[in-house]
Amino acid sequence: MTTRPKLVLASASPRRLALLAQIGLEPDAVLTSDIDETPKRAELPAKLAARLAREKAEAVIARVRENTELREAYILAADTVVTVGRRILPKPELPEEAAACLKLLSGRTHRVYSGVCLVTPKNLVKTRLVESRVRFKRLSSDEMNAYLASDEWRGKAGGYAVQGLAGGFVENLTGSYPNVVGMPLLETANLLAGAGFPLHSSWAKAE
Repeated sequence: MTTRPKLVLASASPRRLALLAQIGLEPDAVLTSDIDETPKRAELPAKLAARLAREKAEAVIARVRENTELREAYILAADTVVTVGRRILPKPELPEEAAACLKLLSGRTHRVYSGVCLVTPKNLVKTRLVESRVRFKRLSSDEMNAYLASDEWRGKAGGYAVQGLAGGFVENLTGSYPNVVGMPLLETANLLAGAGFPLHSSWAKAE
């Protein structure tokens, strides 16, 4: 039996780990990179998501290739950006930042971009960019305050988690739901399969 190649996820996001598990993937290692996620001057949201995903992957290449056990691994990274118009929303750590996000999102349609980057064992870089559109209901002050009190928003792009309590704010979602959570599964699966990763090898149940 051929040994499955190893997979490294260049992200510590529990949401991305859960999404990969949904399609039968469990990374052999999780490595994080300390990159500057500040948008460049006049950088568009889609370009930002794609650039950060690539930088996250490239930032861990040296560590992976120097590791005897991971040397031949595939490296997968992603980044998600939420935007209202051209305004890029933060990943808030402070309640006032999250409150500002909720006020912008209330009663409006916003866009969610995810960049996905895959580095093959031969260091070929492959990328995908996915866009979804989400419309929130008009939020009352009570709803905003309750959500802020939940602390669910902390560190999330746009200040909310669609797979959590904020799912009750969504009037309409067009495009990939997993993309809004943090990693578009169809495109990620296609990227891996197209690069020769045996995505379906773990799907068959053992007898």
